[in-house]
Parts: sequence; structure tokens; C-alpha cells
Amino acid sequence: MRKSLVVTVVALVAVGLTFTGCATKEYVDQQVQASQKVTEAKVAEVQTQVEANQTEISNLHKKDQELESQLAKLSETAKDALVRAEEAGKLAKGKFLYEVTLTDSDVHFGFNKYELSDEAKAALDEFANKIKAENKNVYIEIQGHTDNIGSEKYNLELGYKRAQQVMRYLNMQHGFPLHRMNVISYGEYKPIADNSTKEGRAQNRRVTLVVLE
Repeated sequence: MRKSLVVTVVALVAVGLTFTGCATKEYVDQQVQASQKVTEAKVAEVQTQVEANQTEISNLHKKDQELESQLAKLSETAKDALVRAEEAGKLAKGKFLYEVTLTDSDVHFGFNKYELSDEAKAALDEFANKIKAENKNVYIEIQGHTDNIGSEKYNLELGYKRAQQVMRYLNMQHGFPLHRMNVISYGEYKPIADNSTKEGRAQNRRVTLVVLE
């Protein structure tokens, strides 16, 4: 009788261990599966972020290419204006829009003159109305130029006076804020025509307005 009882107890213990072992294995399998799902989710998240970063890098590369293409088409003084405005933190987008040149042959600055003629004022009115119609937060660099008659120093001063006259007119007549404009003089250093002829000198006596955003 005692021997039979011992055998029965041993059998029950063995069965219990078997069930316990199965439960433990099932629990481990569940934990492993849960861990795999978490890992897969993290991997998918990382892959998504990597793809987003690659897209952003690709877009930035395209923008850089567009900017390089745009800069290649600009005049030398327009490029300089863009660089100066960026360095001064004046631009929201760092973008060149266009430039307008008012030459003596168009607006009659005249030799050794910087006062605005009626033709110059009319041209500036047209320019200002275009800016207003576009309704953009622009920055304007006004560049003064001269012919090569006279000293370099004098021509730099004369070019500056011409640019200042334009800025003053845009501010007083059209309300353009002064902090959104800048003047610079190139004097005789950036001719666009032959200074040896009267017609060429007339073209070189000019003001260029570079519009940036």
C-alpha cells in the first residue's frame, strides 16, 4: 500500500513538471514574439526616418542646383548684391527676383548730374507700382554707376549720389521702408558700354535696382 502511494505521488509530480515546462515554454515563446514585433516596429520607424532624410537631402541638392543655375544667369553686380544681402541677414528666401537698369539714355541723368529727371521719376513710379502689385517682402539694392570722365574718387561719390536719389524717391513718394533698401556705388568700375564714345558713356551713367526676396 505504501509503495503504491509513493508511485502515485511520483507520477503526479512528473505530470505537474510536464505541464509547468509546457507553460514556461509557451510564455517564453510569447515574450520572444512580442520582442520581435517591437524590434520590427522600431526597424520600420528607422527605415521611414532614413527615407525621409534621404528625400530631404535630395530636395536640398535640387535646391542647390537650382540656385547654382540661377546664379550662373545673374549679372556680376546682381550676384554681389545677393551675397551682401545674405551676409546682412536681409533676405527671407535668399532669392534673386530681377533687376532694372535706368540709364542716362533712358532717364537722362546727364553728365556730372545726379538729380532725377521727369523721365527717371516716371520710370521709378512704374518700378514701384510693379513691386506693390507683386505684394512681396522684397529687398532692393540700388547701384550707382558713372562713365569714366573724372577721377575714380569723384565718380564713386557721384554714383553714390545717384543711388541715394533713387532710394530717397522710393521712400518719400512710394513709402518703401529704408531698412528694406541699400545703396552702393560702383563708380566707373562696371561699364556696360564703351566709354570712348558719347553713346557708350551715356549708357554707363546709370542706376541699377536689384530686387531680392
